[in-house]
Amino acid sequence: MSTNSLSNLFVYFGIFLAAFNLVLFSIALTQNKMKSKISNVALSLTWLTGLFLVTALLLRGIAAQRAPWGNMYEFALASAVAIIFTFLVISIKKDIAWLGIFVIVPVILLLGLAVIVLYTESGPLVPALKSTWLLIHVTSAIISYGAFTINFALSIIYLLKVKGRFKNLPSAKKIDEFSYKVVLFAFPIWTFAVISGAIWAESAWGRYWGWDPKETWAFITWIVYAAYLHSRVTIGWKGTKSAWVSIAGYATIVFNFFVINILVTGLHSYAGI
Repeated sequence: MSTNSLSNLFVYFGIFLAAFNLVLFSIALTQNKMKSKISNVALSLTWLTGLFLVTALLLRGIAAQRAPWGNMYEFALASAVAIIFTFLVISIKKDIAWLGIFVIVPVILLLGLAVIVLYTESGPLVPALKSTWLLIHVTSAIISYGAFTINFALSIIYLLKVKGRFKNLPSAKKIDEFSYKVVLFAFPIWTFAVISGAIWAESAWGRYWGWDPKETWAFITWIVYAAYLHSRVTIGWKGTKSAWVSIAGYATIVFNFFVINILVTGLHSYAGI
């Protein structure tokens, strides 16, 4: 079996475990009996899922002999890893097993799309991507994507909570504050991703900014999350209004990744499918 095929196998293992975890987290969310034990098993299997996906990513890098995020498939896989480990790292200090189902669902969707729609064989990078800025810019984007996904999940939970759902979860106020702290972590990293991308653009194309579609939507994402933070600090937007702004911010990320990357031609088109 080739290294590339072995990488694919670990992705399939990860998807299977994630699907099984979805069932466990669902049971833990709706049942009171043995809730703690089921949550602990689900969290342990989530660590295993993450390790499978990290292994798949490393094998992909070995097969391609480069950093394993040179196309949309690899970026999607790396983003799934970031989502899982952002959740797991937070879970070390906070009891957030109740968030598990809302994290696993986007992971499964992302991996499913990666395997079915975005998959491409590993290969060498195009010249413009052969730069140390690939590691710097893309890594920061992947980390912020993972954190913004957690924020999106918390925003959805908040909106459901205020409508009377999930009464066994923490209070809506605590969920809102938790969501805010996640954005406080993610936003500076996203800012760095945008700035490092501009520096890389100057090195590759001779200009820092050219309003390429992907650049433009990355900036729109930055504006929405900046508005989220600014509105909380200056005019006291919290709760429902804040949740909808963060959902809008995540919508720009999804639109940029799937619509702009796939359907719109630009200087970033080589990083597509």
